[in-house]
This record gives sequence, structure tokens and C-alpha cells, in this order.
Amino acid sequence: MAETSKARARRLQSGFFENYCQGRGIDIGVGRIDSPAADPVLPDVDTWDQDDGDATFMKGVPDETYDFVYTSHLIEHIANCYLGLLNWWRILKPGGYLIINGPHRDLYEKNRELPSRWNYDHKFFLLPEKHDLPFTIGLRPLVLGALPDAEIIYIQECRDGHTIDDPLIHSDGEYSIEMVIRKPVQGS
Repeated sequence: MAETSKARARRLQSGFFENYCQGRGIDIGVGRIDSPAADPVLPDVDTWDQDDGDATFMKGVPDETYDFVYTSHLIEHIANCYLGLLNWWRILKPGGYLIINGPHRDLYEKNRELPSRWNYDHKFFLLPEKHDLPFTIGLRPLVLGALPDAEIIYIQECRDGHTIDDPLIHSDGEYSIEMVIRKPVQGS
């Protein structure tokens, strides 16, 4: 099951979609939309994947296009995640929400050193609150470093249905960090 689908029931119950996914949105890294594996956050969002270009740059997407920008299990694949954040922020309207979901190192990797046992394309690991160098980036310090005007609505560990702690067995359920960030309106 794709990561966005794993979170759907929890998000429906919490009011996530009503609170953060209103208006025009884009799901960056959704997978090929013509593939059965594609898993957009909502059926009517714009989608972006490798066929559209490098998600680091979002080339061709005008500034302040979207009311929400959603990405799930993508940031860890981007070598220059700082630049990726800046461009995702660039295409977000003031007052809009940037939603980042990524694999929690201790729930997914269950390992402290690269390479990832489960996905060799991971450039680094993620923790919610702190860096653990040289292989792990803290999502909050990364976001605040790249986007100092960001208003962090929340950052949380998501582990619904997660039961496997054995590092030699792939995790089940959710094993993610979810972060919602609001782009301030000028003058507010």
C-alpha cells in the first residue's frame, strides 16, 4: 500500500483535508499518474513526478500557484533538499500549506547509517526534531533553516498500524514524520 493511502483514514478522522487541503493543490512525487501505484493525496490535485521534471526545481511552475503543496516520501530522495524546499515554498501561495511526509529513521530504516536497507535511492535519513550527523537530517531544523518565516502548524510521528521493530524486516503500517507548514501572508 502506498504511503499516502496508509494515512488516509487517520487524516479523515482528524480533519486534515478540511484544514490543510483546500483550494488548488499539487502532489509532488506522486508517481506516474497513469500507473496503478500512483497515490495522490486527493483525486483532483495537480501531480508532479519524474516525467514532469526535477522536483528540486519545479521548473515551469509559476510562483504562488498553489493553495497547498503536498509531498510524501520524496524529500529523502532529493540530494539538495534545501533547494527543493525553497522551490516548493516558491510555488505556494501566501497563507497556503506545505505538507511534508517522510520516513522516520527509527520506524522505517531502523538503522543509523547509509545506505538504506529498504531504498538505495535515499540520500539521507529523517528524524523529526534534530540532526544526527552524518546521515540523518532533522526535519524541523531543515525547514526552519530554509524557510525562516515558516509557521510550523505541527510535526508528528505517524505510526498507525506499525508493529514491526525488527531491523531485518520491512516495517508495516505508517512509519512517517508528518509536518504541516503555513506560508505567512505579507504584513500578518
